[in-house]
Amino acid sequence: MKGEAIFAVIAILFVASFFYGMAANPDSEFGGADGQAEEVIAEITDGQYEEWTGDSWINSIKFEPPGGETESLLFALQAAIGAIVLGYFFGYYKGKQSE
Repeated sequence: MKGEAIFAVIAILFVASFFYGMAANPDSEFGGADGQAEEVIAEITDGQYEEWTGDSWINSIKFEPPGGETESLLFALQAAIGAIVLGYFFGYYKGKQSE
């Protein structure tokens, strides 16, 4: 029972902090780290930064999905695999406790 109470308190704190953040900044957007880094670099270098990698072999191995549907499929597959792994370990340890 003690573990369940601790989990409930942590879950409530997590949800409360999420709603507090949304209420404190109602017009905020969820931006990516790439965009934020780009802005900081542009600010530091006064917009004079040029990409130094160019068309190297690294750029040739990047995988670009053919469309938005493929990106959604890959994301859904990643989420499903993660859920299966988490479910397996939670079930394994729950079964181990009941023995």
